[in-house]
Amino acid sequence: MLPMPFSHASDRPLSSSSHDALADYRERRAVEEHERAERRRLELAEQHSTFNTADARIRAWEKVHHLRMPSDPTHAVLEIIAAATQLTLEEVRQEQQSRALRLVSGSSRRTPG
Repeated sequence: MLPMPFSHASDRPLSSSSHDALADYRERRAVEEHERAERRRLELAEQHSTFNTADARIRAWEKVHHLRMPSDPTHAVLEIIAAATQLTLEEVRQEQQSRALRLVSGSSRRTPG
């Protein structure tokens, strides 16, 4: 007969139901970790998918890193964004300019109430 595993909290052996609950918990955690890893893989793939526009690739990069693309066209992170999205630095800067124009045109359409 195999000995019952002991819990870390006491010297009492774990009951069968406690052992099952721990196994279920570990299995759930493994499934959750696998799902997180798969979501991350898909998010990273979105960054450089040739089916996505420059805007979509950059938004995917922003989502993965929880950052916004800086508005400064000389910011060093633009090269990192370009490499991660497989865009040229010029394409990243063009998207920067496009966003700036959308921001300005969106705010100029609003009239004071």
